[in-house]
Order: sequence, then C-alpha cells, then structure tokens
Amino acid sequence: MLAGSASAQSESGETVKIAVIEGLSGPFAINGVNQMHTWHYLVGHLTAQENPAGVKFEIVPMDSKGSPKDAVQLMQSAVDQGIRYIAQGNGSNVAIPLAEAVERNNERNPGKEVVYLNYAAVDPALTNDKCTYWHFRFDADTTMKMAGLTRFMKNQPGIHKIYLNNQNYSHGHQVAKYFKEGIAKNRPDAQIVGEDYVALGQVKDFAPYVAKIKAAGADTLVTGSWGPDFTLLVKAMADAGLNIPIYAYYASATGTPTALARIPGVQVYQIATAHSDYLGRTGAVMTGIKKQYHDDLVTFGIYDALIGLSHAMAKAKSTDPVKVAHAFEGLKFTGHNGDTDEMRASDHQLQQGLWISKWQKTDAKDAYDVENTGYTFAPVKYLPADVVSTPTTCQMKRPGK
Repeated sequence: MLAGSASAQSESGETVKIAVIEGLSGPFAINGVNQMHTWHYLVGHLTAQENPAGVKFEIVPMDSKGSPKDAVQLMQSAVDQGIRYIAQGNGSNVAIPLAEAVERNNERNPGKEVVYLNYAAVDPALTNDKCTYWHFRFDADTTMKMAGLTRFMKNQPGIHKIYLNNQNYSHGHQVAKYFKEGIAKNRPDAQIVGEDYVALGQVKDFAPYVAKIKAAGADTLVTGSWGPDFTLLVKAMADAGLNIPIYAYYASATGTPTALARIPGVQVYQIATAHSDYLGRTGAVMTGIKKQYHDDLVTFGIYDALIGLSHAMAKAKSTDPVKVAHAFEGLKFTGHNGDTDEMRASDHQLQQGLWISKWQKTDAKDAYDVENTGYTFAPVKYLPADVVSTPTTCQMKRPGK
C-alpha cells in the first residue's frame, strides 16, 4: 500500500471521468440502467482501501442503444471531450469493434490515449486473437466459466439430455463451443439433443423454442443468454409448464429472477464471479444499492473495475492512461470476493475465482432477496482462480514495440 499512500498525496481529490458506453435505451435498456445504478452508487461509496489513489470518479453515461456503430461514435465523442477512460460490458458484438476503435485512436492520436474497462463482455477473442494492450477485462471469459460450469456438472445427477439455447452472435456461439468441449470431457455420458441460436434482442415469442426443447425430451437447459432474451425464454417455459434444471451465466440479470419465480421449484444454477449472499463489505454495498435505487447489484465486474483502476493509478502515481495501462499489467488487488485478484499481463484478463450459485428461497443463512421475489442465488461452490484459469494465445502488441 505504500504506492497507494504516496499516490494519494499527489492525486487525492483529482476528478477522473469515465465514459460508460452502454445500451440505456433499446431492447436491453433494463440491464444498462441497472448497471448505471451500480456505477453511480459505487463512485460515491468507495472506501479508502478500495480507492487508494484518492481520486474522485465521475461517471459520464453515454447511450449506445446497444449498437456497435453508435458505441464507436460515442467513444470518439468521449475522446473529443477529454475523457480518457471508457467502460462497456453488454455485448461482445459491441466490445470487439469498440476495442479495435480504441486501438486505432491510440495509435493515431498520441497524447489522447484511452483505456477500455470491460466489465461484462466475455467473448474469449478479446483476450486471445483480438487482444489489445488498451483493453482490460474484469469478468471471467467463457473459457473460464465453462471450465468451471462443466466441472461442476460432472457430479450433478439427472443430466442426460441437454438442450442449448443461446443468442446468435459471437458470445452465444462461443458458449456453445466451449460447453461442448467441456461437457465431452466431464460428462461423456450426456447427450446434446438440440441447440438454437436466437436473434439478439429481436424475438418476442419464445414459445416455439420451448416447444422444441420439450419435443427433444431435454432434461437440462444450458444458456449463456442475458437480458430480455433469457427472461422471455423463462416466461415461455413457465407458460408451457416446462420445469427442467437450467444452467446459466446470467440468471440473476435484471428481470430474469422475477420470471424464474413463476416456475415453482425450478432448479437453476449460475456460474459467475459472484453470488447474492455476501456479508461484510460486499454485502453492505449490495444493501446500499438496493436502498438507494430499489435495484440489485448484478454486475460485479463494475466493482472490480473501479477498485482495480484506483489501484493502478496508485501504483502509477498518476491518472495518465499511458502510465495507468502499464501499471495495470500484473497488478494485484483485493476484489469483491475478498481474494487477491491479478490482471494477467499477457492478455489483460483478470484472474479471479468463480462461484456456482443456486436459485432457492431465502432463509436465515442466505437472506438477500433478489428482486423482492423471496428467492436468492445462494453460494454452492467456489472455484479458485487457479482452477478456472485458462491459457491465452494473445500476442500483445505493446506501444513503441
């Protein structure tokens, strides 16, 4: 903490603007607005340990409507406004062109470099073949999540016929690819009886998809879908009386828990960097967000991005994005789980543990009430960083080399 203490003396009180480029209107607005609540709450409530640089973070919301083209234009607008830190998470279809645009900007405009904080886009390409020096990911990518999920499913009873339902863009296809690889290794007895790819944010009636799942005789559903695409699928399952175990990435995303509560006794397992029932500091943050916004903390990558950014600034003794990007490489800090996380220098993928959580009724032990449903995502199993870490093929192109 010496670097943080020294930095606090020189940087304390400086305002650092972060342009959060997200879909605040359009089909996934419910998720973007939830995340904006998280950003605004956290920047006003970071502790001295979480913000060792002592800077004042200011959030500048920018509505991309979920459009890659709009997101890139907003990034350029942020640069023109003198903002040097951008953040985005919803949709690898947005994240990949955004990372490429940041790379172009930084090559062409020395002195106007931008650092990109990715808190939720999990396509492995971003830290493999499409890796860029200026991009840092604070969520676990799909290779990590599927390593953890399929390992957990190895010992789960009743898994024989699996159906995959995913969104039809890079993320959905990567979920299917890495699930197939992992399940073949961990559950060779299980059979994939069908799979669908759903047009991103365009389908309103999921009854035909549910009919296909039922017709295939599936006893297990696996999905990496998020937002209304998952919520509407769950609602259609409830309407059709389909109650089979669901293994998911984003069951806790805004709107989906309320839909899940319509299926009595449904088994849902989520693989994520977090669960719903923290005590201590993280639990207090969750309670604070709920009190202020009547909303839940869903995207914990935002929390880790802010903590990590301040620690990188403290290490760099500067808010200059060039110095901060360098300081990020190999940076270790205590994240929301209370563990020491590390920003891997080779690809800028945060190395962190993952949780399997289960959808269940609240009780004395697991009491956080998600979306006031009377249910929670209770922790079942923790998978440490060294268990879910996966190799990278990233050939990082660094500035000046």
